[in-house]
Amino acid sequence: MREIWFESEGTPLFAVEDGEGTVIVMLHGALANHQAALPSIAPLGSRYRIVAPDLRGSGKSRCGDTLSFDRLASDIEALLDTLGVDRAFVGGVSSGTGVALRFALQSPDRVLGLILVTPVFAGEELGYTEQQAATFAGMDAVASRAVDEGIGVLRPLYANLPEPMQEKALAMVEGFDPASVVATSRFVASGSQPFASDAELRSVQPPTLLVRGEDPVHPSEVSDLYAANIPKCTEVAPSADVATAIGAFCDEPGHAST
Repeated sequence: MREIWFESEGTPLFAVEDGEGTVIVMLHGALANHQAALPSIAPLGSRYRIVAPDLRGSGKSRCGDTLSFDRLASDIEALLDTLGVDRAFVGGVSSGTGVALRFALQSPDRVLGLILVTPVFAGEELGYTEQQAATFAGMDAVASRAVDEGIGVLRPLYANLPEPMQEKALAMVEGFDPASVVATSRFVASGSQPFASDAELRSVQPPTLLVRGEDPVHPSEVSDLYAANIPKCTEVAPSADVATAIGAFCDEPGHAST
């Protein structure tokens, strides 16, 4: 993978890329880094230019300031500018879907296609489910101790992951910046949403691929909301091979030039 450093609002941000051709940008979820997004696009590096950034406040993109979806979406625009790319496929995994969706709403002319893998956010009118709110509050309670107690306080959050995924996650955590972790966990726990209502979802312009969620953090109700309201939405089941589904979506005639 080739490393990329770029700047947005005076903050140095990090990404990796591979391959050549039409760009696919994939965004990771909370308390992760680009490595969490790569499995969704790495197999496509033979025919696409795949790009996975560390979002502001994650990984090497250190930032302890207040986060917002507008700010994170602006970072994606800065990334495309640095790449010299006018338009790209832009997607996210888990809470990374919120940034991708916000960017598609703000800058539809720069998005060839929107990719939402197990989305989290139901919009301002609905907000989090009770279980989501409790989960993210618990995450924040642990992460908020990172500055005073060290990054090791995060280790229990990954305890239920299967091996070897847990081993990789714990190795990833060791490189995290405590202040960035706090900023990210507070942002997610705040309940901030990337859109207002189902009416705003109906304004999404790019063709959209939805890989459905079906667990308490990625509720099926959120996927139902997206499928019912995003105009050009293609759904695939949670059991689908994500990289294969993304490749088929991006390969569709007209998507790369829509």
